[in-house]
Amino acid sequence: MTLFLTSSPCLDDVPQGVRLPCVFNSINGFVDNLRAACRDGMRMLIIAGDPDNAPLNDEMAQTFRGCFEYHGIHPSFFALLDTRNEAFAPQLVAGADFIMLAGGHVPSQAAFFERIGLRALMEGFDGVVMGVSAGSMNAASTVYVQPELPGESIDPGFQRFAPGLGLTDLQTLPHYQMVKDNLLDGRRLYEDITFGDSHGHAFYVLVDGSYIMQQRGEACLYGEAYLIRDGVMTMICRKGESLPLGRQGNR
Repeated sequence: MTLFLTSSPCLDDVPQGVRLPCVFNSINGFVDNLRAACRDGMRMLIIAGDPDNAPLNDEMAQTFRGCFEYHGIHPSFFALLDTRNEAFAPQLVAGADFIMLAGGHVPSQAAFFERIGLRALMEGFDGVVMGVSAGSMNAASTVYVQPELPGESIDPGFQRFAPGLGLTDLQTLPHYQMVKDNLLDGRRLYEDITFGDSHGHAFYVLVDGSYIMQQRGEACLYGEAYLIRDGVMTMICRKGESLPLGRQGNR
Protein backbone atom coordinates (compact mmCIF):
# COMPACT_ATOMS: atom_id res chain seq x y z
CA MET A 1 0.00 0.00 0.00
CA THR A 2 1.04 3.57 -0.70
CA LEU A 3 -0.37 6.04 1.82
CA PHE A 4 -0.46 9.82 1.51
CA LEU A 5 -1.25 11.75 4.69
CA THR A 6 -2.02 15.32 3.64
CA SER A 7 -3.17 18.44 5.44
CA SER A 8 -4.76 19.78 2.28
CA PRO A 9 -3.44 18.72 -1.12
CA CYS A 10 -5.24 21.59 -2.85
CA LEU A 11 -4.12 24.93 -4.23
CA ASP A 12 -6.82 27.58 -4.68
CA ASP A 13 -4.68 29.75 -6.96
CA VAL A 14 -5.55 27.89 -10.16
CA PRO A 15 -3.90 28.60 -13.52
CA GLN A 16 -5.71 31.02 -15.79
CA GLY A 17 -8.38 29.32 -17.86
CA VAL A 18 -8.79 26.31 -15.53
CA ARG A 19 -12.44 25.93 -14.53
CA LEU A 20 -11.88 24.24 -11.20
CA PRO A 21 -12.07 25.72 -7.69
CA CYS A 22 -8.64 24.23 -6.98
CA VAL A 23 -5.91 21.99 -8.34
CA PHE A 24 -3.38 19.84 -6.51
CA ASN A 25 -0.47 21.68 -4.93
CA SER A 26 2.75 20.71 -6.71
CA ILE A 27 5.11 22.01 -4.02
CA ASN A 28 7.19 19.50 -2.09
CA GLY A 29 6.90 17.05 -4.99
CA PHE A 30 3.33 16.05 -4.18
CA VAL A 31 1.98 15.87 -7.72
CA ASP A 32 5.05 13.95 -8.94
CA ASN A 33 4.79 11.44 -6.10
CA LEU A 34 1.04 11.05 -6.59
CA ARG A 35 1.43 10.44 -10.32
CA ALA A 36 4.17 7.87 -9.67
CA ALA A 37 1.94 5.98 -7.23
CA CYS A 38 -1.12 6.00 -9.50
CA ARG A 39 -1.78 4.33 -12.80
CA ASP A 40 -4.14 5.39 -15.52
CA GLY A 41 -7.49 3.67 -15.31
CA MET A 42 -7.49 3.22 -11.55
CA ARG A 43 -10.81 2.61 -9.83
CA MET A 44 -11.18 5.48 -7.38
CA LEU A 45 -13.38 5.75 -4.31
CA ILE A 46 -13.86 8.83 -2.13
CA ILE A 47 -15.16 8.12 1.37
CA ALA A 48 -16.91 11.17 2.77
CA GLY A 49 -15.89 12.93 5.95
CA ASP A 50 -19.40 14.35 6.47
CA PRO A 51 -21.52 11.41 5.32
CA ASP A 52 -24.91 13.10 5.74
CA ASN A 53 -24.09 16.24 3.73
CA ALA A 54 -24.97 15.04 0.24
CA PRO A 55 -24.66 18.39 -1.61
CA LEU A 56 -21.23 19.08 -0.11
CA ASN A 57 -20.08 15.54 -0.85
CA ASP A 58 -21.19 15.71 -4.48
CA GLU A 59 -19.41 19.04 -4.95
CA MET A 60 -16.27 17.73 -3.24
CA ALA A 61 -16.20 14.56 -5.35
CA GLN A 62 -16.64 16.52 -8.58
CA THR A 63 -13.82 18.88 -7.59
CA PHE A 64 -11.39 16.09 -6.74
CA ARG A 65 -12.19 14.17 -9.89
CA GLY A 66 -11.40 17.32 -11.84
CA CYS A 67 -8.12 17.69 -9.94
CA PHE A 68 -7.01 14.16 -10.75
CA GLU A 69 -7.84 14.55 -14.42
CA TYR A 70 -6.19 17.97 -14.63
CA HIS A 71 -2.95 16.38 -13.40
CA GLY A 72 -3.15 13.52 -15.90
CA ILE A 73 -4.61 10.82 -13.64
CA HIS A 74 -7.68 9.40 -15.38
CA PRO A 75 -9.78 6.91 -13.42
CA SER A 76 -11.79 4.24 -15.18
CA PHE A 77 -14.32 4.27 -12.34
CA PHE A 78 -15.04 7.00 -9.80
CA ALA A 79 -17.43 6.67 -6.87
CA LEU A 80 -18.41 8.48 -3.68
CA LEU A 81 -19.33 6.61 -0.51
CA ASP A 82 -21.58 8.38 2.00
CA THR A 83 -24.85 7.73 3.83
CA ARG A 84 -26.80 7.31 0.59
CA ASN A 85 -24.97 4.14 -0.48
CA GLU A 86 -23.27 2.91 2.68
CA ALA A 87 -24.97 -0.47 2.34
CA PHE A 88 -22.68 -1.06 -0.65
CA ALA A 89 -19.49 -0.19 1.24
CA PRO A 90 -18.04 -3.75 1.04
CA GLN A 91 -18.39 -3.88 -2.74
CA LEU A 92 -17.12 -0.34 -3.29
CA VAL A 93 -14.02 -0.80 -1.11
CA ALA A 94 -13.25 -4.22 -2.57
CA GLY A 95 -13.45 -2.83 -6.10
CA ALA A 96 -11.21 0.20 -5.51
CA ASP A 97 -7.53 0.65 -6.37
CA PHE A 98 -7.43 4.17 -4.90
CA ILE A 99 -9.28 5.29 -1.78
CA MET A 100 -9.46 8.88 -0.63
CA LEU A 101 -10.43 9.55 2.99
CA ALA A 102 -11.97 13.02 2.84
CA GLY A 103 -11.80 15.78 5.43
CA GLY A 104 -14.40 16.68 8.02
CA HIS A 105 -15.03 16.48 11.77
CA VAL A 106 -12.79 13.73 13.10
CA PRO A 107 -15.22 12.04 15.53
CA SER A 108 -18.12 12.24 13.06
CA GLN A 109 -16.03 10.68 10.30
CA ALA A 110 -14.72 8.02 12.68
CA ALA A 111 -18.29 7.09 13.63
CA PHE A 112 -19.14 6.62 9.95
CA PHE A 113 -16.02 4.50 9.41
CA GLU A 114 -17.02 2.38 12.40
CA ARG A 115 -20.58 2.01 11.16
CA ILE A 116 -19.53 0.69 7.75
CA GLY A 117 -16.74 -1.47 9.23
CA LEU A 118 -14.07 0.29 7.19
CA ARG A 119 -11.08 -0.96 9.17
CA ALA A 120 -12.00 -4.57 8.43
CA LEU A 121 -12.95 -3.76 4.83
CA MET A 122 -9.49 -2.31 4.20
CA GLU A 123 -7.65 -5.28 5.67
CA GLY A 124 -5.00 -6.26 3.15
CA PHE A 125 -5.71 -3.30 0.84
CA ASP A 126 -2.67 -2.91 -1.44
CA GLY A 127 -3.61 0.10 -3.55
CA VAL A 128 -3.21 3.83 -2.91
CA VAL A 129 -4.80 5.66 0.00
CA MET A 130 -4.88 9.45 0.31
CA GLY A 131 -6.02 11.05 3.53
CA VAL A 132 -7.11 14.67 3.60
CA SER A 133 -7.17 16.50 6.94
CA ALA A 134 -9.49 14.44 9.19
CA GLY A 135 -9.05 11.48 6.85
CA SER A 136 -5.30 11.56 7.50
CA MET A 137 -5.90 11.73 11.25
CA ASN A 138 -8.33 8.80 11.22
CA ALA A 139 -5.86 6.66 9.24
CA ALA A 140 -3.73 6.17 12.36
CA SER A 141 -3.80 3.12 14.61
CA THR A 142 -4.52 5.42 17.54
CA VAL A 143 -6.03 8.75 16.53
CA TYR A 144 -5.38 11.92 18.49
CA VAL A 145 -8.75 13.64 18.28
CA GLN A 146 -7.74 17.27 18.70
CA PRO A 147 -10.73 19.21 20.12
CA GLU A 148 -12.26 21.39 17.44
CA LEU A 149 -15.80 22.46 18.31
CA PRO A 150 -16.85 24.66 21.25
CA GLY A 151 -17.25 22.61 24.39
CA GLU A 152 -15.15 19.65 23.25
CA SER A 153 -11.99 20.63 25.15
CA ILE A 154 -13.86 20.98 28.46
CA ASP A 155 -16.14 17.97 28.05
CA PRO A 156 -14.86 15.22 30.37
CA GLY A 157 -16.55 12.65 28.16
CA PHE A 158 -14.82 13.78 24.96
CA GLN A 159 -12.51 10.97 23.80
CA ARG A 160 -9.19 12.50 22.74
CA PHE A 161 -7.55 9.21 21.81
CA ALA A 162 -9.53 6.71 19.78
CA PRO A 163 -8.88 3.67 17.57
CA GLY A 164 -8.44 4.45 13.88
CA LEU A 165 -8.04 2.51 10.65
CA GLY A 166 -4.57 1.21 11.56
CA LEU A 167 -2.95 2.19 8.26
CA THR A 168 -0.05 3.94 10.02
CA ASP A 169 1.36 4.61 13.46
CA LEU A 170 1.71 8.33 12.69
CA GLN A 171 -0.61 10.82 14.36
CA THR A 172 -1.03 13.94 12.23
CA LEU A 173 -2.56 17.36 12.80
CA PRO A 174 -3.50 19.44 9.72
CA HIS A 175 -3.82 23.11 8.72
CA TYR A 176 -1.31 24.45 11.24
CA GLN A 177 -0.96 27.77 9.41
CA MET A 178 -4.73 28.28 9.74
CA VAL A 179 -5.41 27.17 13.32
CA LYS A 180 -2.17 27.81 15.22
CA ASP A 181 -3.56 30.94 16.90
CA ASN A 182 -7.07 29.59 17.50
CA LEU A 183 -8.75 29.86 20.87
CA LEU A 184 -11.14 27.12 22.00
CA ASP A 185 -13.23 27.29 25.15
CA GLY A 186 -11.14 30.26 26.31
CA ARG A 187 -7.80 28.49 25.87
CA ARG A 188 -5.12 28.40 23.20
CA LEU A 189 -5.68 25.36 21.00
CA TYR A 190 -2.04 24.34 20.82
CA GLU A 191 -0.22 25.74 23.85
CA ASP A 192 -2.98 25.10 26.41
CA ILE A 193 -4.67 21.99 25.01
CA THR A 194 -2.64 20.02 22.46
CA PHE A 195 0.76 20.40 24.15
CA GLY A 196 -0.60 18.83 27.32
CA ASP A 197 -2.14 15.95 25.38
CA SER A 198 1.21 15.17 23.71
CA HIS A 199 2.87 13.60 26.76
CA GLY A 200 3.75 10.06 25.75
CA HIS A 201 2.83 10.78 22.13
CA ALA A 202 4.30 12.29 18.96
CA PHE A 203 2.08 14.54 16.85
CA TYR A 204 3.21 15.46 13.32
CA VAL A 205 1.85 18.93 12.60
CA LEU A 206 1.45 19.77 8.91
CA VAL A 207 0.75 22.98 7.03
CA ASP A 208 -1.27 22.84 3.82
CA GLY A 209 0.99 21.62 1.02
CA SER A 210 3.04 19.40 3.32
CA TYR A 211 2.42 15.67 3.54
CA ILE A 212 3.74 12.27 4.56
CA MET A 213 4.12 9.45 2.07
CA GLN A 214 4.34 5.90 3.36
CA GLN A 215 5.27 3.01 1.05
CA ARG A 216 5.84 -0.56 2.16
CA GLY A 217 5.81 0.73 5.73
CA GLU A 218 8.57 3.32 5.19
CA ALA A 219 7.43 6.90 5.77
CA CYS A 220 8.89 10.17 4.55
CA LEU A 221 7.80 13.70 5.44
CA TYR A 222 7.75 16.41 2.76
CA GLY A 223 7.56 20.15 3.40
CA GLU A 224 7.12 22.38 6.41
CA ALA A 225 6.18 20.42 9.50
CA TYR A 226 6.56 20.35 13.26
CA LEU A 227 6.76 17.66 15.92
CA ILE A 228 4.98 17.97 19.25
CA ARG A 229 6.26 15.52 21.84
CA ASP A 230 5.94 15.67 25.63
CA GLY A 231 4.72 19.25 25.57
CA VAL A 232 7.49 20.60 23.31
CA MET A 233 7.06 21.69 19.69
CA THR A 234 9.97 21.65 17.24
CA MET A 235 10.22 22.42 13.54
CA ILE A 236 11.54 19.26 11.90
CA CYS A 237 11.23 19.99 8.18
CA ARG A 238 11.06 23.04 5.91
CA LYS A 239 9.34 23.80 2.62
CA GLY A 240 11.09 21.99 -0.22
CA GLU A 241 12.85 19.57 2.15
CA SER A 242 12.10 15.98 3.09
CA LEU A 243 12.72 13.92 6.21
CA PRO A 244 12.67 10.10 6.43
CA LEU A 245 10.56 8.99 9.40
CA GLY A 246 11.53 5.31 9.36
CA ARG A 247 9.35 2.25 9.40
CA GLN A 248 5.78 2.56 10.59
CA GLY A 249 3.28 -0.14 11.38
CA ASN A 250 0.55 -0.64 8.85
CA ARG A 251 -1.57 -3.50 7.60
